Amino acid sequence: MTSLRFVERLRDLVDGVEVVLSDIWGVVHNGLESFPEACEALHTYRRRGGIVIMITNAPRPADSVQRQLRKLGVADQTYDAIVSSGDLTRHFVADHPGKKIYWIGPERDSSIHRGLNAVMAPLEQADYIICTGLFDDETETAEDYRAMMLQAREHKLPLVCANPDIVVERGDRLIYCAGAIAELYRELGGEAIFYGKPHRPIYERAMALAAERRGHPAPLDRVLAIGDSVRTDLTGAHGFGIDCLFLTRGIHSEEFEGIDQLDPASVKELFGHPPRALMRELRW
Repeated sequence: MTSLRFVERLRDLVDGVEVVLSDIWGVVHNGLESFPEACEALHTYRRRGGIVIMITNAPRPADSVQRQLRKLGVADQTYDAIVSSGDLTRHFVADHPGKKIYWIGPERDSSIHRGLNAVMAPLEQADYIICTGLFDDETETAEDYRAMMLQAREHKLPLVCANPDIVVERGDRLIYCAGAIAELYRELGGEAIFYGKPHRPIYERAMALAAERRGHPAPLDRVLAIGDSVRTDLTGAHGFGIDCLFLTRGIHSEEFEGIDQLDPASVKELFGHPPRALMRELRW
């Protein structure tokens, strides 16, 4: 299938959908402000009996993500639960007690280590790297880490990527994320371990939480993912076997100008596997 279906409202898609797995950044906020219509759409879907699990590549625990959502004006009633790549990374650390960690990331991500008795060490003494982001994502790119990644490769250090995103929106700008460093490390021959979309563990955890709240698992053909990234949201949903509503106003907005005129070959090149439907921005 290479045709695209455009919809104006979420209610046109959720007949028979029991669970929504929604991205956060780019769907309900842009890092600086929330999107009230998107929040209201998810809240309305929940009031009608649906379950909303937020799945995010944020490199922080779910409770830290929730605090950020509250600050941005995203009400708790918008969703049932949050699953973050930070939570999954914390499980990795807990499963490797006593191992020395070299941490790459900004101080705001320090909650990823909270309560884990993590042992921090310089790069040359570490057993593995955890990357939650760039030290300064306002000014740096992955290329600033090339020498460090070459040194890490020489020490054969695994790099655990706590946020597979390459870029995200911050207001009207795109900033680089941990995924950009992890992909550079892979290109240089290093071993990278990814937690978060598009990889299965985050979807498995989200479906388990949905089953807890519903009292029984939902069939995959009654689950809808929502996101704005081809690389993480769309690829992850397709790999897990669920449909995806793709929002075009996010990180790919320039690529999607005039998308309704695309020929089938261009659609396939852009998406690989087209989403179930496209919408500019989420609204009920």
